[in-house]
Amino acid sequence: MKPLLSVQNLKTHFFTDNGVVPSVDGVSFTVNVGETLGIVGESGSGKSVTALSIMQLLPSRKGKIVDGKILFQDVDLSKLSDKKMRRIRGNEIAMIFQEPMTSLNPGYTIGNQIGEALRLHMKMNRNEAEQRSIDLLKEVGISRAEKIVRDYPHRLSGGMRQRVMIAMALACNPKLIIADEPTTALDVTIQAQILELIQKMKKDSSTSMIMITHDLGVVSEVCERVVVMYAGRVVEEASVRTVLESPSHPYTKGLIRSIPRLEQDVEWLESIPGNVPIPSEMPTGCKFASRCEIATDQCMEEEPELYEVGPGHISRCFLAREVKNAITAT
Repeated sequence: MKPLLSVQNLKTHFFTDNGVVPSVDGVSFTVNVGETLGIVGESGSGKSVTALSIMQLLPSRKGKIVDGKILFQDVDLSKLSDKKMRRIRGNEIAMIFQEPMTSLNPGYTIGNQIGEALRLHMKMNRNEAEQRSIDLLKEVGISRAEKIVRDYPHRLSGGMRQRVMIAMALACNPKLIIADEPTTALDVTIQAQILELIQKMKKDSSTSMIMITHDLGVVSEVCERVVVMYAGRVVEEASVRTVLESPSHPYTKGLIRSIPRLEQDVEWLESIPGNVPIPSEMPTGCKFASRCEIATDQCMEEEPELYEVGPGHISRCFLAREVKNAITAT
C-alpha cells in the first residue's frame, strides 16, 4: 500500500540579510493511512519548519523549499499553485498549531472561524455551518457549545481554545492532521485531556496524523512510529517501542535519559550539554558531535549517513554502522 504522505529529501532554506540559512536539510519520511507518526527534537531542530513546508505556509519571500518532494496521494504539494493548495489546506490536510491564542483571530467568533472551512470546502450555508460547528465543539468535549460558538477566543481558557483548534482541524474530515506541539502551552491536567481527546479522535476515524513534539512521553502515548530530528536532519527513525527500548543514536538516548520517572528519586534530572547549533553556523562532520560523549575524530570530520540498524530502524551514527556490521559478520 502506498503511503498517504511521502516527504523526500526536503530542503527548506530561509533567505536573510546575512545570507542563506538551511533550516531543513534533506529530510525524508512517510506517513501511512491511519498511522500517527511522531516527530521529536529540541527547539531549533526543524520540526515546525518541516510542518509549515508540508502545509505551504512558509513566510513569503523569506522561506522557500529549494529541493525535494512532498507527495500527498501522489501529488507533489511543493509544485502546486496557491489556489490549488488552498483547496487541500484545511480540507484534506489540517493543522493544529502550538499556541491557539495566536492562531485564532481575536476579531471573529468561534463559530465564524470553524464555519469558514465548512462554507469554503463543504459548501454549507451559514446556518448549516453554525450547527455543524456546535456539533464539532460537542465532539471535542466543550459544554455549552451553543453559547461558545458565539464567543470570542479571549473569553476561553487555553485548554478550551486548543479544543476549538482540534474542532477546526476535524471540520472537513481531513485525511491528514498535523499537530504542532498541541499540548506545550497547557498545564499537565489539560495536556492529559487533550491527548485523550486526540486518541479518541484517532480511534473513531482513519485519519492519519503527524504529532510534532519535544516530549517523548507524548509520543509514547499516541504514536506508532517516531522520527527524531536534530539540526534540520533525521537522526533516527523506528517504531516507538524500538526507539524507547533500544535507541541507537546518542541524541535519542540523551532525550530518553532526560525524561523524569516516578519510580526514581533523583536530585537533578539529566540533560544534554550544549545547544542545537545555529542553522547559519553548522559545524562540519556530525552535527551532534560537539554534544556527544562518545564522539570520535571521525565524527568531527565526517557526517554519517543514515544506516540501517534493524528492520524499519535507521540511525545517523557511525556507531550504528559498526553495530550493524558486527551483527552481519556473525
